[in-house]
Amino acid sequence: IETQSHITRGLANELLDEIVERGHADAATDYAQHIPVRVIAQMLGVPTSDEDLFTSWAVRILQEGITNIEHAAGAVMELITYFGERIAERRAMPEAARPDDLLTLLVDSVDDHGEPLTDRHTIGTCFLLLLAGIDTTWSAIGSSLWHLASNPDDQARLRAEPDLMPTAVEEFLRFYSPVTMARHVVDDVEVGGCPMRAGDKVLLTFPAGNRDPELFADADRFIIDRQSNRHFAFGSGIHRCLGSNLARMELRVALEEWLARVPTFELTDPAAVTWTGGQVRGPRRVPVRW
Repeated sequence: IETQSHITRGLANELLDEIVERGHADAATDYAQHIPVRVIAQMLGVPTSDEDLFTSWAVRILQEGITNIEHAAGAVMELITYFGERIAERRAMPEAARPDDLLTLLVDSVDDHGEPLTDRHTIGTCFLLLLAGIDTTWSAIGSSLWHLASNPDDQARLRAEPDLMPTAVEEFLRFYSPVTMARHVVDDVEVGGCPMRAGDKVLLTFPAGNRDPELFADADRFIIDRQSNRHFAFGSGIHRCLGSNLARMELRVALEEWLARVPTFELTDPAAVTWTGGQVRGPRRVPVRW
């Protein structure tokens, strides 16, 4: 994580170099959306020049797929083909020539029986890392910047008290939980008067759970220094998000670097802010000025 933190700061500052002198930007499209995809691409060992391609897959599968299954299926096949080709390239390289990245780690790994991982396993891991690491963290960064642009008191306090950042990050995650996960019902059950049958598919509303007044004082209020904050924006149990520490780091670093280089900022036009729904919720346009 420490190595990735250093890399993320560099990526964040490259983006800020392009916008900070302008006095205005779209905090979502000019900044937030680029950081996670570039971090994941660097970790996997695929070209960051393919960033637009990676982002389009995330949008088509996670955002548009909920209403257009065929569109999402096409993106899935493109992604599988892409990583199949990258894996074949690694396997064709002499072991000593392979770069030090996650693709090489997967190609060099063996299962419990000492056998190399199958292409299906390796491609599936790449698929998960790319999709799970882009839209989710992009949404968290965008929501946090939208909040600070819309709440000048919180922005001023975070600037004046930078030690609050870890606490603030947890409250951003609780208050703007970007992810809703799906599960299969395994047994017939009724919850809150709603009958569910074995085999049904359900969405677990993490955002709603993180506003539960029985668990959080003033649950519908953003409290930047909230001390008791056992949220589950990353899920819970054995399926808790494997990348939670990476996502936390990216969110923290993205906010730290933005606040360090961008003066006090505000929304240019609140009506121009757009949000996406579905399994991942976050702002897709956040025009700001400073």
